Amino acid sequence: MDYTKHLRVTAFVLTATFLFLINPGQRYIQAQDDGPFVSQEQYEYWQEELSNWGRWGPDDELGALNLITPGKRREAAALVKSGVTVSLARTADMVESIDNPCPIEWEMINASPRGASDRIIYRCIHGAGTTHIDGFAHRFFDGKMWNGVEMANTVTMEEGAKVNAVLTMKDGIVTRGVLYDIPKLKGVDYLETGYRITVADLEAWEEMSGVKVGSGDAMLLRWGRWARREMEGTFDTWAEAAGFDNTVIPWLRERDIAILGWEAPGYTPRPEGDLPTLALHDFALTMLGIHLIDRSDLDALAEMAEQQNRWEFMLTIAPLPIPNGTGSPVNPIAVF
Repeated sequence: MDYTKHLRVTAFVLTATFLFLINPGQRYIQAQDDGPFVSQEQYEYWQEELSNWGRWGPDDELGALNLITPGKRREAAALVKSGVTVSLARTADMVESIDNPCPIEWEMINASPRGASDRIIYRCIHGAGTTHIDGFAHRFFDGKMWNGVEMANTVTMEEGAKVNAVLTMKDGIVTRGVLYDIPKLKGVDYLETGYRITVADLEAWEEMSGVKVGSGDAMLLRWGRWARREMEGTFDTWAEAAGFDNTVIPWLRERDIAILGWEAPGYTPRPEGDLPTLALHDFALTMLGIHLIDRSDLDALAEMAEQQNRWEFMLTIAPLPIPNGTGSPVNPIAVF
């Protein structure tokens, strides 16, 4: 046993608990004032050192989904004990607001004694108000997407994504999901604007919860976005959010996860000297081949995990079979 690491994690948890006990009315934990940033040079080095390009062959379009084997799905199914289900998606929002600048459009087409019909339009599949999964054709590094594919002539306005489209996930995703509830770790309702979640936070949560992500798993990161919205009202999550610090990138590669889900794609505001907001988002998607569930609502999941006293579960995700699409609205379902 690594006693140094054990003592460090234990001290971290005890400190967080003590801070909460001396101020039990505290609703959030503030952002850190120190801690080194990942430099642009280090970031570029990791693009070479940690890249998964070519790992599953030169023509691969699944990325880390290759890690979800039949055995991994059977492992996930074995986690179902109570049979209780819970959604990880935010209810579709038709109201434009500062944190949903591109709402869905819904209307009834007809309603008569013989039946009724309606239609829905997602004007921005990757919008801040829609829970969605990113396909690899969504983001690029210097014109290259997952597995080194050049986007020129493969992702166009006329034809969409001819390679690495969301259609590669038509058969659905079933794997083990693990919730990392960092506000629960800290004893608060939500993390404050700009809080940088580090490896120390993640490993402290693993020590507290008794579970950790591994190969082929889906990792769900909660910082309390929707809890804050419920208490404080709408706010601009592009400008005010907690999230992963970029120092977590090698840890994500080491854990070899297949799916990463979160409530916001990065912490903001970014202090001077830090990398852009989507640095980790883009690295995970493009270099590691990890599909992302953006804009999840993990509050109901956190409540259910608390009730069940379990932070691992079977997770199912069924993207819409959109030809040439760069992403899809999704309703991920956790089964306990």
